[in-house]
Amino acid sequence: MKLQSFQEELNRWGPNRKIHEVPALEQARKYTELVARSHYENFPVVSWRLPAPLRQPFYDIYAFCRWADDLADELGSQELSLQMLTWWREELTDCFAGKAEHPVYVALKETTTRFSIPDGPFHNLITAFERDQKQTRYETFDDLVGYCNYSANPVGRILLHLFDTSDAESLRLCDSLCTGLQLINFWQDVARDREIGRVYLPQESLQTFGVPDQILQAKQSTAQFIRMMKFEVDRAEQYLKTGFELGNRVPKNVRFDIRLFALGGLCLCDKIRAINYCVLEQRPKLKKSDFIKLIWKAWRGKTA
Repeated sequence: MKLQSFQEELNRWGPNRKIHEVPALEQARKYTELVARSHYENFPVVSWRLPAPLRQPFYDIYAFCRWADDLADELGSQELSLQMLTWWREELTDCFAGKAEHPVYVALKETTTRFSIPDGPFHNLITAFERDQKQTRYETFDDLVGYCNYSANPVGRILLHLFDTSDAESLRLCDSLCTGLQLINFWQDVARDREIGRVYLPQESLQTFGVPDQILQAKQSTAQFIRMMKFEVDRAEQYLKTGFELGNRVPKNVRFDIRLFALGGLCLCDKIRAINYCVLEQRPKLKKSDFIKLIWKAWRGKTA
């Protein structure tokens, strides 16, 4: 099985598909694994340390998120994206009703049943993608964190079901980690997001530090912009460091992966600092050499 372009995949599996084939579970699982292995960037979806019984659920959850993300960003029309996200939500409802047809949902149904994962977090993620079509600015940092409650935190809460970890403190740490990862991904992609009309930097920060929208549009990292980015990166880092503690609360066989996610975010903080916060001119990203250091840190359970 080979993954085609997203438009070709949509033609095959979307609402306008000519043949309504329902893939067998094994075929659906191969499909979600292919999606997961084809798209990761900052860090792999699944490490070699993740217990084998959890690898397929990770693929299934990632594939759901990837499809929703592509429906939101790859269709070239906000109106069409909203239509397709409505369809994706309907497919989710059918999935939990036992009527899955899309390969992602055929695989996901098995995972959600096995681990007793509710549908709420998945609906929240779709809500975040729908919100991206309608809202392109955030007035305050609290507004942005509120968005993260839909765009990032549900993923962590879904994964906690896989780890059978649901105490209040673990949920708090998980939310902090996921919010931190979302924030640092935003600061990694300030220029990219501005190109498609989205600005996740809080308007209150832009105003406080004296950074007009023209600076973002011109991709000029002024002294004011650099000071603002330092403030935002430091703020994201604090969320990540707080969330790193989750790696000491989940079962031992998944601690490495949780730490690796957190360390990937912290490494991005350092990458942005290394280019003096000039993310408008240069997009920082992790390299293969970085993973060696991250693996060692994750193994030791240390952030430094």
